[in-house]
Amino acid sequence: MSNMPSEIVQDIREYSRNLVRELGFLNKTIAGTDLTASQVHALVEIEKAGIIHAKELSDVLVLEKSTISRLIQKLIARGELYESPSPSDIRKKIIQLTPQGKETVQEITKFAEHQVIAAILDLPQARRIEIVQGLQTYSNALKESRLEGDFKIHQQEKDPIEIVKGHKVGLIGRIIEMHAHYYSNFAGFDSFFETTVTQGLGDFFPRLDHEQNAIWSVSHSNKIIGSIAIDGQDLGENVAHLRWFIVEKTGKHKGLGKALLTHALNFCDEKGFREVHLWTFKGLDAARSLYEKNNFILVEEYSGNQWGKSVMEQKFIRQR
Repeated sequence: MSNMPSEIVQDIREYSRNLVRELGFLNKTIAGTDLTASQVHALVEIEKAGIIHAKELSDVLVLEKSTISRLIQKLIARGELYESPSPSDIRKKIIQLTPQGKETVQEITKFAEHQVIAAILDLPQARRIEIVQGLQTYSNALKESRLEGDFKIHQQEKDPIEIVKGHKVGLIGRIIEMHAHYYSNFAGFDSFFETTVTQGLGDFFPRLDHEQNAIWSVSHSNKIIGSIAIDGQDLGENVAHLRWFIVEKTGKHKGLGKALLTHALNFCDEKGFREVHLWTFKGLDAARSLYEKNNFILVEEYSGNQWGKSVMEQKFIRQR
């Protein structure tokens, strides 16, 4: 970071300030409404999701749960939202737009689309595409920086941690080794599981050059200590399969899991996958917490033995 040219940093800061001003975010209300910026964003994201839980909305808007709770109650009082018990868990409530809320979002959309069209109308198509790509790249970079947290700090150490996309020498063997050791100790998995991992990797790596497939590894002191992969082909129907996500014990509490998952999910979003699926089993609480913080939802739970031993298998799905 210390090698970053100062003029680039200053330019990005200046244009970011200009963008915020031009979009009206310094005003008390935005988008041609009498709503605050956070209220407008909440309505738009709820309309996009259809139904949503408060925790999911908190993650999407990057706001504290208490702030989200107050925001929701104000929008309910205005007649824009309503709450109802979740059919999957009566302890939770789902949030939806009311008919009035849907009308409000239509007006917000009309205002925002007019604002965008007016700004880029006279630009050639190539410049419009540049704008989209630039905004996407910078917004993803900001998100990665926020989610990676401690990982960014550890990158500045004398012996930095490195995340690399693609194959590197020894990666296949290390993925097998890490999975075999961890799940043997944690769940008693044996050679059947190790063989299953090996077969899966053997099928995946010859397809790694396909644009919908990717793998990342994290290394420390030249040793691979974690991995994650996206298989965009095996499930079909524009659904991505998150696979071989693991971080060794030596890499715990350094933000590596968050960093790897961020890389993988940003890849999925850039490729336009409508859903990301993953399979795991009950008891991996830290991993489950990380999945749920990134908008994965548990959709199935059943007793199964696909890994060679009977466990309570779980399927999680993340929708765009």
